[in-house]
Amino acid sequence: MNTELSIIDDAEYQHWLQYLFKEIDRQRLKAVMQLNAATLQHYWWLGNDIIRKQKEQGWGAKVIDQLSEDLQKHYGSDSGYSIRNLKYMRRFADEYRDFPFVQVPLAQLQEMPILQARLSNFTVSADGKFVQVPLAQITWYHHISMISKIKDIALRAFYMTETAIQGWSRDIMIMQIENEYHKKARALPNNFTATLPPVNSDLARDVFKDPYNLGFVDMTKVKKEKDLEDQLASKVTDFLLEMGKGFSYIGRQYPLNIAGEDNKVDLMMYHTRLHCYVAIELKATDFKPEYLSKLNYYISAIDDLVKMPEDNPTIGLLLCRSKNNTKVEYALRGMTQPLGVAEFRTNKLIEEIKSELPSIDDLEKTLK
Repeated sequence: MNTELSIIDDAEYQHWLQYLFKEIDRQRLKAVMQLNAATLQHYWWLGNDIIRKQKEQGWGAKVIDQLSEDLQKHYGSDSGYSIRNLKYMRRFADEYRDFPFVQVPLAQLQEMPILQARLSNFTVSADGKFVQVPLAQITWYHHISMISKIKDIALRAFYMTETAIQGWSRDIMIMQIENEYHKKARALPNNFTATLPPVNSDLARDVFKDPYNLGFVDMTKVKKEKDLEDQLASKVTDFLLEMGKGFSYIGRQYPLNIAGEDNKVDLMMYHTRLHCYVAIELKATDFKPEYLSKLNYYISAIDDLVKMPEDNPTIGLLLCRSKNNTKVEYALRGMTQPLGVAEFRTNKLIEEIKSELPSIDDLEKTLK
């Protein structure tokens, strides 16, 4: 037998391969972030120099037109020095005088629960009055879109951080801003701190949110959990987009044979940043404490029967129609596995309109 070919089955090689996947991903991301930071640094410097010269020389806006023409003549028309982009650079430098950070009053962030939930991602100043949010965590194109849509610095800081955590494209970020995501999203009730190592628990709190917007689901056709599951499975791309960056769909009704008894998890996913399985249970009704007990049971089985040594502990997510956070907190106490509970939101207007429409049977009776 060729030992060089059989090495792919060797446990040590597989362990090394998993390490390489993680390390290469980390280094590639680091390279991309360094390039992005350098781009923003350059644009901020140029924008700042335009401001300085305009103040010193008393030049008006026309100098940007001339500068754009000369820079493009020297560096090329695709060099990024269009009139429009130079104006964005000037505004970027004017908006963020403390580059490479935006300084946000801590008191302002603490006024909104969802902003508080992101405080662990920020560096607090020495005097404890401000938090420093790095500008380089999102791209130039995200920034120029955000500046025109959000005036409030605290909200900008939130959307910068949330965009980086969720992996939103510029278009998705704009959509979330226009839908006032910050008013709807909040911290997910969970027991991650008690059941996961500190690094994992911090990342898990960033990855999951509450509520999830399932506006693409037609709740008028949902009579039981299976109907909801059917729609999510048929629109898995929309579902993954709402779940956020890093989620990979494994399947529905994932089988678990526990002591000879067949059990099934509604939806099974894997998270590439957390490096763990995520078991999702769907409930088209209000939250009940016993739902968590069942999910806790499933996670224990997944960790024993499915999880590999290189995987982190499985996380359970219970998605229900509505919940009382006090009841959730009581139910989470004493649970041994990492669990989170979130509501899902749908298009209530469509539901209300459809509920008022006559059924096919009613229409047929009327026509007769």
